[in-house]
Formats: sequence, C-alpha cells, structure tokens
Amino acid sequence: MAPVAARSAGAVGAIMVSLVVAYFLCDRRCNSSKKKSKKGILHAIGNTPLIRINSLSDATGCEILGKCEFLNPGGSVKDRVAVKIIEEALESGQLRPGGIVTEGSAGSTAISIATVAPAFGCKSHVVIPDDAAIEKSQIIEALGATVERVRPVSITHKDHFVNIARRRASEANEFALKNRNSQLNGKDSEQINGYKSDGYNHSSLFPIDCQGGFFADQFENLANFRAHYEGTGPEIWEQTNGKLDAFVAAAGTGGTVAGISKFLQEKNPNIKCFLVDPPGSGLFNKVTRGVMYTKEEAEGRRLKNPFDTITEGIGINRITRNFAKAKLDGAFRGTDIEAVEMARFLVKNDGLFLGSSSAMNCVGAVRVAQAIGPGHTIVTILCDSGMRHLSKFYNAEYLSQLGLTPKATGLEFLGIK
Repeated sequence: MAPVAARSAGAVGAIMVSLVVAYFLCDRRCNSSKKKSKKGILHAIGNTPLIRINSLSDATGCEILGKCEFLNPGGSVKDRVAVKIIEEALESGQLRPGGIVTEGSAGSTAISIATVAPAFGCKSHVVIPDDAAIEKSQIIEALGATVERVRPVSITHKDHFVNIARRRASEANEFALKNRNSQLNGKDSEQINGYKSDGYNHSSLFPIDCQGGFFADQFENLANFRAHYEGTGPEIWEQTNGKLDAFVAAAGTGGTVAGISKFLQEKNPNIKCFLVDPPGSGLFNKVTRGVMYTKEEAEGRRLKNPFDTITEGIGINRITRNFAKAKLDGAFRGTDIEAVEMARFLVKNDGLFLGSSSAMNCVGAVRVAQAIGPGHTIVTILCDSGMRHLSKFYNAEYLSQLGLTPKATGLEFLGIK
C-alpha cells in the first residue's frame, strides 16, 4: 500500500503545483491586461520598446539599441511633442478647446498634431514645404487637418512654411474675435488668446466655430525639449537599467537630442552624447568647431532651400531654443548615400523598415561604435517607419536621378567588411 500512498501523495502534490502555477499565470494575465488597457489614444503614446538592432550590434561588437518611436499611434517620435505642446497650451490658456493648432512642419510633427488634436477637442492647420514626400500631406488631410503646401525658402523669408504657420495662428485669433464681436452686436469683447481684432476677414481659412489659434512653434517651444527630458530620456534610462555608454541622434528642432542628452548626462556624466548631421546642415560644424557654417549655404543661395539632403525632418542652419539645451560630446557627418544604404541593409537583415531620419540615426550609431570601440552600449532613436517615405526615399527612380541608387551588399559603405 505504501507505493499507492506515495503515488497518491505525488499526484496531489502535482495537482497543487499546477493550481499554484495556474493561479500565478492567471494573476499575471489579469495584471497584464490592466496594464495594456489605455484610456484613449493619448495614453498609448510613449513607453515604446527599446530593441537590439542585431545586425549592427553583431557587426560592431557593441550593443546598438533602437527606441521604436515608429510604434506610437501617430507613427513617430513627434507624438510625444504634439501632446506636450497642446497640453501646456491648454493649461496656460494660450489655446482653447475648439481652437486651431497651427504648425510649419516637414511632415511628422504635422501628422502627430493632426492625430492628437481631436483628442483635446481641437483642430489643426498645417503648412508643409512642397518638396516633402506627398504621402505625408495626404496622411495629414486624411486625419482631418487643413494642409497648405508652399515652396521651400530660407527661414529668414516671410513665406517660409514656419512663418506662414505663425501668421495663420494670428489670423485664427483675429477671425474668432471678429465672430465674437459680431455675435455681441458690435459690443466690445474680451481678447481671444491675447489678440485684438484688426478688422480683416479670414473666413476662407477657418470654420465658423473657430475658438482662435495657437502656433505650436516646435522649433522654439521648449515643451518639445520637455517631452523628451521628462519622457523619452527617463524611459531609456529605465529600459537599460542605467547601463548605457552613448546616445546618438540627428536634430531638426533639436528637442529629441537635447531632452534625452540632458537627462542622461544628469543621471550619469560619463554617458557620451553625439549628434549625427545630414548634408546641408550647419550643426556639425557648430558642435565640432563652434561655427555655424555649411558649404551649401554659400552667398546667393540663402533664399533657396538651404538643405541639400534626401533625409526629411533633420538638419538646420540655426540654433533653436530646444537645441541650445543639448549636452553633446561630439558630432558625426552622415551622407545621403549612407542613409539610403543603411535603410536597405536594415530591411534585408533585421526586417526594420525605417524612414530617412531613422536610417541616419543608425549611421550615427555605427560611427559612434567605431569611435569608442567594441563592448559598449549605444542607444539611438528609430523616429518613424518607411511608410511615409515611399515616394522619395524608397523610390528607385527618384534615387537614380540623384545618383543615390543603393549598391552595397553589406556595411562596406561604412567601412565594415
């Protein structure tokens, strides 16, 4: 009978173990479900995965990690910025529910603003350079925003897309105030977002129920910097358990590289932070030599498009308020062909379908790995996917016209055999 008793005791023990495991699995699933439940689209932004880019890590001997910002609801890192800008504007009273958020953008910020503005009860009006990939403006329009496509000119020109967006916000405030005055039968009205009527009619641009405008000003609005200093940077620190040696990214507005670099270096001054800069941008020389200069910005070309790069959303020839807060140890120059080749290499080897700025960031990550040597952990930002870059960056005919047809079979374009 002893063997039978032993078998019975063993069976009971096995059942008890199974019940305990089932309990903990069930509890874990329930807790996981609670964590996955989000209250609207705004709560789904951020906390993106940090992944090992296997091909680049194996090739360099470093752990190269990419923050998957393309997994945000609006498809890019700019979702964080859009939310922070609108939240702060509403809290300060610069923007009212029912108001119009205006922005000048090469695409990603505009898409993010058009995505999140309705969740705040607002609308959006975007001014975009007409040399940006056409699918970007199509996405923005599909999201319900008003889109103006304008010719690319220097920021010093009154019709630069950013300057037009700034004017549209003023016009929206003028239009809203005029409507309010009209409703009050000519009586004086309070100002709308700080603006008084100048008597002009802007009714063709804005809906009749417009509650004024607010210029997002992503280049100079420090909410951009704060979105990354308070969000992306801490996430990277937590996801790496503070064990990283370097961070690298390109800059357009400068908010991403500034917010993340400042946070990481405050946590650990030994973390090296770098810029990777595309052709036509002056930031490389500013960081490495202290002088804002690039050969593409020679005399006589200042009123033309100052950039000579296929990458979109990165590169600039001035120091923005956001970029001024960056804590950088150095910079690398990236080229268009390197970005094109990198994008194809990552699709082929990692299944990562990335946009032009993400590809440039990965070029930067490899350059950092080559500079500091094997055995280090390097983080970069995968800003957006290739889905909004099909008509240019992934267009074989377009690339051929520019002499940018990819030919590499590996990473030889970065000197790795």
